[in-house]
Amino acid sequence: MGTGFGAPWIRSTGDLAWKLIGIGLAVALVFYVVSLVQLVFVALFLALVFTSVLLPLGDLYDRVMPRGLAMAASLLTAVLAVGGLVTYVVSSVVSRWEELAAEFGTGLSDLAVLVTDIPLVASLGTPGQWLQDGGAWLQENAGSYAGTAAQSAGIIGEGATAVVLAIFCTVFFLTQGSRMWRWVLSLVPADRHDRWESAAGAGWTAFSGFTRGMFFVALADGALAGVFLSVVGVPLALPLSVVVFLGAFVPMIGPVAAIVVAALVALAAKGPVLALVVLIGMVVVAQIDANVLQPLITGKQVSLHPVVMALVVAGGSVVGGLLGAVVAVPLTAVTWAVISTLRKTPAQVTTSGTAPGTVSGDGAD
Repeated sequence: MGTGFGAPWIRSTGDLAWKLIGIGLAVALVFYVVSLVQLVFVALFLALVFTSVLLPLGDLYDRVMPRGLAMAASLLTAVLAVGGLVTYVVSSVVSRWEELAAEFGTGLSDLAVLVTDIPLVASLGTPGQWLQDGGAWLQENAGSYAGTAAQSAGIIGEGATAVVLAIFCTVFFLTQGSRMWRWVLSLVPADRHDRWESAAGAGWTAFSGFTRGMFFVALADGALAGVFLSVVGVPLALPLSVVVFLGAFVPMIGPVAAIVVAALVALAAKGPVLALVVLIGMVVVAQIDANVLQPLITGKQVSLHPVVMALVVAGGSVVGGLLGAVVAVPLTAVTWAVISTLRKTPAQVTTSGTAPGTVSGDGAD
C-alpha cells in the first residue's frame, strides 16, 4: 500500500497542486479586480509613493512646527521643487529657442547631404521627394491619426485625474496616517494586532526603500548624463540632465524620451556626427541604469536579488504593460516582506515588531 494510489507522497503532492491552483486563481482575481479599477489603483500607488518620499521631509519640519503644518509644508516643498526644475528646463530652452531653431535647420540640411551620399539611401530618392511622399502618406492616414489623438487625449485626462486623486490621498496619508491605520487595525482581532502591525511595518519599509532607491538611481542617471553631455560639448547640458533625472522615474518611456531629446539638441547645435555620439552615449547611460544601478541600488533597498528584479520587471511588463513594469518590483518586495514576517513565530514578531504609527507615518490625530 506504500506505493499505491493512496500513498502519502501522492496525497501531499495533490494537496500542494490544489493549493497552487488556489493561489493562482486568487492572483488572477486580484489582477481582474485591479483592471476594473485601474485608475483608482494608479492613484493609490502614486499616493503611497508621494507619502514615502515626503514623510522624511515632514519629520524634519515636525521639529519646528506642528505635525499637520509640517506635512503640508513638505508637500508644498515637493511641488515647488518639481515646478522649479520644470521651469528651469523650459526657461533654458526658451532663452535659446531662436538659436537652436536656426542651428536645427542647418543640422537637418547637413544630415540630408550626408545621407544622400549613401548608395542605398540615394536609390530611395532625394530628401525633397521624402517630404513629398511623407506629406501624401499623412493626408491618406489623417482619419486614423485623429482617432489616435482623441484616444491619447482621453489617456492624458485619465492620467491627470489619477494625479489629482493621488495628491488628495497623499494629504490625508501624511496628516492622518496613524489614525487611518489604527482604524484598519481595529478590524483585526486584538490577539493578532502585533502580527499585523509587524507585517505592515515590514511591507511599508520595503515600499519606502524602493522609492528611495528609485530616487538615488534617477540622481545618478542625471549626474552621468550631465557629465557626458558637458564633456562632448552639447549645449543645455544641465537642463538635459534634469530631463534625464525626471525621466528615470518613468520606466521604459522616460529614458527613451530623454535620449531622443538629447540627440535632437545635439543635432540642432553641432550636427549629425555629434548627435550620433550623443545617441550612443545616452544609450550606454540607459543601459547602466537598467542593468547596473537599478538592480544594485533598488535591489538592495528592497532586499531582492538583481536576477529576481529583472525577471519580475519582465513578467510585469508582459502581464500589465508599462503599469505592470512600474508596480512589479515594489509589489513583489512588499509581498515578500509581509510573508517573511508572517512566517515568524509570535515571539519573534513581538521582538521585531514596529512601533505604532510607522506604517503610514505619525499623522496628526
